[in-house]
Amino acid sequence: MLKQHTKIATIFAIIILGIALFVFLAWFFSNIFVYVIISIVLSTILRPLVNNINKKLILNIQIPRTISIFISFVVLVSVLGLFIFLFVPLISEQINVFSELFKSESIMEKITIPIAKVEEFLIESDLTSEKKGFLLDNAKKAATDLLGDIQYADLFTNVISITGSVFIGMLAVTFITFFLLYEKGLIKSKLIKMIPNQYFEVSIAAVYKIEKLLSNYLIGLIFQMISIFTIAFSGLSIFGIKYSASIALFAAVINLIPYLGPILGATFGVFVVLSTNTHIPLSNEYFFLVAKVLSVFAVVQMTDNVVLQPLIFSKSVKAHPLEIFIIIFAGATLAGIPGMIAAIPVYTILRVSAIEIYKGYKSYHIFKI
Repeated sequence: MLKQHTKIATIFAIIILGIALFVFLAWFFSNIFVYVIISIVLSTILRPLVNNINKKLILNIQIPRTISIFISFVVLVSVLGLFIFLFVPLISEQINVFSELFKSESIMEKITIPIAKVEEFLIESDLTSEKKGFLLDNAKKAATDLLGDIQYADLFTNVISITGSVFIGMLAVTFITFFLLYEKGLIKSKLIKMIPNQYFEVSIAAVYKIEKLLSNYLIGLIFQMISIFTIAFSGLSIFGIKYSASIALFAAVINLIPYLGPILGATFGVFVVLSTNTHIPLSNEYFFLVAKVLSVFAVVQMTDNVVLQPLIFSKSVKAHPLEIFIIIFAGATLAGIPGMIAAIPVYTILRVSAIEIYKGYKSYHIFKI
């Protein structure tokens, strides 16, 4: 009995050390790890399309898998290009609004008037002994010092460095995704062959369940994005809000961040409405516009909380809502927003692995061999 418990403790120690080593390597090679994760997600999304194209016959000749992957990449780039195209008019208008604002004298008037009123109040209340105009002079001096402290050479170098990193990242993700789509499960089969016979049943069961749950979770997220986009776009269009498609798309994507995403989506919607309706003379009209946007996002939030999230989290990954809540906040504590997004998939892998190891001990008696 003592030997059996010792063996169990040894196996669990090896598992914990393996997890710790994996976490360390993922942290140390964080860039490569991020590229691999993005590639796995993209390959999971594109694999059904690649397989369907690969099965098609043209003049009784099967389409090569390489061509199928290339076509799927073209579809992906086209979809991303369509998303970007939705934001081009919005970004263009924002640039025009801010350029007109800063090149006109109205911005100086808007800044000067409230500062002058504050100065007048301070002087009349004997709260300062400074002369009139000191507050505006200090504000101008602070702005000049702030702009003067910017190291434009370093800023340009950083922009070039970021651009180069993004380009390298895109190449890496493209290459890894292509290989994952082309290899047809070769990596998984080689990893399975490395599993000792006594742990084979447990490992296969764990891999199968993890794949199934993560696939369901990914499909659920896609369904969530489509649903939120549809609801937000429909509601904003009914109210006649400009750039409703762009606002709805941003809200659908940012909603991938649990709990924080809906707030950011609503904030973005309000910002777009206020910045693209500067011609409205009355403040009441601004209030009604904001109320319309917030009412749409209230419906979105209610639908997401009551219908979509229970369907995705509870049904797809088989976890209790309170369990999900705690895990997401633990991920936020450890790694911020990326931790919140990755918390559910990582927890699913660890939870399924632990359950299958326990079942293996009870059913397959792998620890008793």
